[in-house]
Amino acid sequence: MKDPILFHFDFSSPYGYLASEKIEALARRYDRSVDWRPILLGVVFRQTGAAPLTQIPLKGDYARRDMLRSARFHDIANFRFPSKFPIATQAPARMVLWTKRNDPPRTAAVVHALYRAFFAEDHDISDPEIAADAVARIGLDRATLRAAVDDPALKDALRHACEEATAAGVFGSPYIVVDGEPFWGLDRLDQVERWLATDGF
Repeated sequence: MKDPILFHFDFSSPYGYLASEKIEALARRYDRSVDWRPILLGVVFRQTGAAPLTQIPLKGDYARRDMLRSARFHDIANFRFPSKFPIATQAPARMVLWTKRNDPPRTAAVVHALYRAFFAEDHDISDPEIAADAVARIGLDRATLRAAVDDPALKDALRHACEEATAAGVFGSPYIVVDGEPFWGLDRLDQVERWLATDGF
């Protein structure tokens, strides 16, 4: 199999959620896997001076409308805007990093369970207890994943992941890298596919 597609994302990113629902099928079409790489947009925004789209005057109302329209366009029927937004995402991100280390085949399932809990079911996954409930529903040990949130090693791993991402130029979510070529945003999925199909158009 060829090198994996790097998928950088924050669990508070609506476009990251929508792209997460599409990226695996796209990857499979080109004999690729997905390397799920959680980041914290708050760390990134300190580097870029950016802010969540929904909090920017004029852009905010448009962004909410665009997110709902984009979900319909991509046939993601379960998307709804959470009642609390944005949220801190350290807890779910650390759960993903624990899974990547200890049960790699389940990583995608954990990402989907947590993302859907937030953007489909309106559960506040910034709360470690609620995030743990979400992963328990797919058969992971709740106590183990809940403990991972407070594990100093996982805290260090997430900090390192954010530092590594910003050093590599990651500035948003989703931020997809194919063989060293970066693509930012849900609206670049067509370009990602063309790149995969042509080995770099």
